[in-house]
Amino acid sequence: MSTKATDGFFKRFFKGVVIALGFILPGVSGGVLAAILGIYERLLGFMAHLRERFSQDFWYFLPVGLGGLASIALLSAPLEYLLAHAQVIVLWGFAGAIVGTLPALTQTASEKTPRDTIDYLWFFGTLIISSGFLFFMSEIFGTLPANFIGFIVAGALIAFGVLVPGLSSSNLLLIFGIFTPMLTGFKNLDLVGVYLPIAIGGALTMALFSKGMDYLIQRFHSRVYHFILGIVTASTILILVPNPYAAESISYAGATPLTYLGSAIALVAGIVIGYAMSKLEVKYK
Repeated sequence: MSTKATDGFFKRFFKGVVIALGFILPGVSGGVLAAILGIYERLLGFMAHLRERFSQDFWYFLPVGLGGLASIALLSAPLEYLLAHAQVIVLWGFAGAIVGTLPALTQTASEKTPRDTIDYLWFFGTLIISSGFLFFMSEIFGTLPANFIGFIVAGALIAFGVLVPGLSSSNLLLIFGIFTPMLTGFKNLDLVGVYLPIAIGGALTMALFSKGMDYLIQRFHSRVYHFILGIVTASTILILVPNPYAAESISYAGATPLTYLGSAIALVAGIVIGYAMSKLEVKYK
């Protein structure tokens, strides 16, 4: 897709609306959506060379940012409602969306160099270590506080979801226990308490790590993506496993046969949607 400056304001606004789904939907990567819409490389280049490209790209991305804000404000309330009233079904659907993207992410991991023993060690090592770390993290460090500092960290995680296509930052926000407070703040249009710190955390992370991420992916492409695969797999498993240490962990208490049927349907639907999205990324990136 074109990323020329001649893209209209409303077209770029719509791209922002779509990309913001990756910020609030677990299992969806903002980086993947940016790649699908053809602006990922330009965004990465803008953030990696902010001073040189500010005058060229700031006005291009302004409507993208405005569209993202509008998307977040409009969709946070219904998502918060669904998580409160159909948590098991919704989270199984999100997990399915992640599973659907794994084949493409696995293919991307070895598209530049053949997979070797070190790659397998990176994947399984990351899977095992990150599973244990993420499961017990809330017990060790506590959940992220729903305050200014906590939301700065949330903004940083969201930015990593943009910098690294295939990585869903919302998965980590769920595990850290700050996902629902974030949605509540978005819904209530809490500009100072939620929007501002998330914007600060996101902007700082993009500015500080975009060059490094670009270098690592170019220099150690296979290793980086197998590391990502390990984290994505671990976080997906943990979404579906009750965790007494995590405030927003899934709970199967009160689940009925209808709940499990709905979860199975949501899982399959999520896999189909995730797979379709990943195929679009391969087509347009």
